[in-house]
Amino acid sequence: MRRLNKLTAVAAVAALVFAGAGCAKKSTDDSASGSDDCVEKGDVKVGMAFDVGGRGDQSFNDSAAAGLDKAACELGFEVKDAEAQDGEPESAREERLQQLVDAGYNPVIAVGFAYSAAVGKVAAANPDVNFAIVDDAVEGDNITNLLFAEEQGSFLVGAAAALKTETDNIGFIGGVDTELIRKFEAGYRAGAEAVNPDIKIQSVYLTNPPDFSGFADPAKGNTAATGMFDKGADIVYHAAGGSGGGLFEAASEQGKWAIGVDSDQAKTADESVRDSILTSMLKNIDVAVYDFLKSVADGEPKTGPQVYDLSVDGVGYSTTGGHVDDIADQLEEYKQQIVDGEITVPSK
Repeated sequence: MRRLNKLTAVAAVAALVFAGAGCAKKSTDDSASGSDDCVEKGDVKVGMAFDVGGRGDQSFNDSAAAGLDKAACELGFEVKDAEAQDGEPESAREERLQQLVDAGYNPVIAVGFAYSAAVGKVAAANPDVNFAIVDDAVEGDNITNLLFAEEQGSFLVGAAAALKTETDNIGFIGGVDTELIRKFEAGYRAGAEAVNPDIKIQSVYLTNPPDFSGFADPAKGNTAATGMFDKGADIVYHAAGGSGGGLFEAASEQGKWAIGVDSDQAKTADESVRDSILTSMLKNIDVAVYDFLKSVADGEPKTGPQVYDLSVDGVGYSTTGGHVDDIADQLEEYKQQIVDGEITVPSK
């Protein structure tokens, strides 16, 4: 299968950087717009407020950043990002968004449901500014909701886990116990049980709100994964942001499989653990962010709910490494059944 013992260094989650009130930090957008292939900068300034972990989490935030960077290059936007801090009060999120508005950034994109209340409040106070939020349906005439059918993509990697397991025992790690993350687990369970109704599925959540550190604590991810492997699981899926790095390290150490999330983590994780990643549930936040920013560039910003599901490739699964090539036909059949409405994937 793979080597059972490997070097297991895992990249640390990017350090949280404080800079001024609201903990905003300057974007490093030179890499996005310094290429000869990029268009010249125009007048539009785009602000992005990241969730805990920020750039470098190799997952959720990095996917959003990829869409922002692509827009900076191809559409000529000036961009700036700011990052949430673990344990910060609600007022800090509001201040972060308002700082971007005050600095002339329009639109402003909030990455993650933790910004829900802040987006609603700041958008209402700034009706001439366009806002977008990833992962929540905040209402407002100037708010765009970038939503995903996470349960559909999770169904496919759950099916993959059930088809590849040798122990009929798999696991799920959620970063924070919220309704959104439970969508990932619900889909994963449904996919696995579609293949094998008797499969054992272990589950653990690293933290509970208002503690969102479960999205940025690789040590906790490692401990949770190790516990599952010790109890017989041979494949574990995470929806835990930067904490997933700990899962990858544990899987690599024990010769087990991990399943990544949001990004194709067999391409973004530390090279020493990539061979342990069976597949990843792709949540194409970059596509949604770019799609929204393209509508801004076209002069007709999208508003209201914009749902990205399997039918538009808003979610899916990765094939890097070729580890699921032998079951690709079965996964594609499940995908088509979901798109056609023959399978309705639960979200709870």
